[in-house]
Amino acid sequence: MKKILTILFISLLIISCGQNSSKSIEKIIEDKDLTALRAKRTEVVGQQQEIADQLKQIDEAIASLDTVKKLPLVTTIMAKDTLFNHYLELQGNVETKQNIVLYPEMSGILTRVYVKEGQKVTRGQLLARIDDGGLSQQLSQVEVQAQLAKTTFDRQKRLWEQKIGSEIQYLEAKTNYEAQQNAVNQIKRQLAKTTINAPFSGVIDDVITEQGSVVSAGQNQVIRIVNLNDMYIETEVPERYIASITKGKNVEVYFPVLGKTIETKVRQVGNYINPNNRSFMVEVGIPSNGGTIKPNLTAKVKINDYTNEKAILIPQSIISENAEGDQYTYVTSGKDAQNIAQANRVVIKTGKTQGDLIEVINGLNNGDAIISEGARSVKDGQKVKILN
Repeated sequence: MKKILTILFISLLIISCGQNSSKSIEKIIEDKDLTALRAKRTEVVGQQQEIADQLKQIDEAIASLDTVKKLPLVTTIMAKDTLFNHYLELQGNVETKQNIVLYPEMSGILTRVYVKEGQKVTRGQLLARIDDGGLSQQLSQVEVQAQLAKTTFDRQKRLWEQKIGSEIQYLEAKTNYEAQQNAVNQIKRQLAKTTINAPFSGVIDDVITEQGSVVSAGQNQVIRIVNLNDMYIETEVPERYIASITKGKNVEVYFPVLGKTIETKVRQVGNYINPNNRSFMVEVGIPSNGGTIKPNLTAKVKINDYTNEKAILIPQSIISENAEGDQYTYVTSGKDAQNIAQANRVVIKTGKTQGDLIEVINGLNNGDAIISEGARSVKDGQKVKILN
């Protein structure tokens, strides 16, 4: 207030002087006396300089006597060593290697379906049967012939061992028996194709073709079977992370639909770089979590690619950049009892970011008081008032 009153007083003085001397200036201008005009100008410039010197002295006196200084108000945060885990964020879908659709190996009528949707089955269990078209009867006939051929061969073998009969009779009996046995095995293999069995233990997810339908070999989908005990997420990772993402790395998987997050690990890293997008595959194991996690469920995958046990993290919003491209922030020093300190500009080098925070690799030390709020309104070396 004192400073404002002083300025007003000096301004009134200048106006008053100008009014008293205005007539003489007008008189000189009317006389068109160049020498007088130049002399008057020199006089006015001298008065202006004198007033400026007086204002400077008054301002210095006010600054020395004013006990309430108008200092920038700031808040500070303390730099401290923190465990910093950086995560690479990717997208992926839940998959399982035991999720298949079963097709018939033989054409015919689907005479029987032994399971229903949601039923648990074990490996090798009979799921459905197709009409064999008379193969069962053929098998019975061939088995009878095979049994006769075996009996003939056994008798001929005993005779041959006793040196009775000819060798050709023995070889004919042996050949006939082997041929009949091969015929039996062949029909059995064909009959095996008339049944659909579970290739692994799991749950019947869908019975696609109803009992009584005509199916064609390799054409009609019959049953889908799923095992949720070995699910995983396969995602593509850019090749620049090939050294930092390895088997056993920690992974956070978030399922937006379920609103759940699980922690797991990288269980397999691909050994091939895709030349089209310069990426490699990473496989992350996923537990079934009580059956709520299912194949093709969308997930957000965060893989830990960097860890610093003694990192200094600061908000990105308090970092500025100069014309040379150097990043800097301000720290305070010399704080007194009134929480007045000096702001010092510090050039820093930053590393990885995570959310709103950024890692400071160089420039800050553990225990530094960093200006947070008000950081962009202070100057290097300026006194500031710390609120916190």
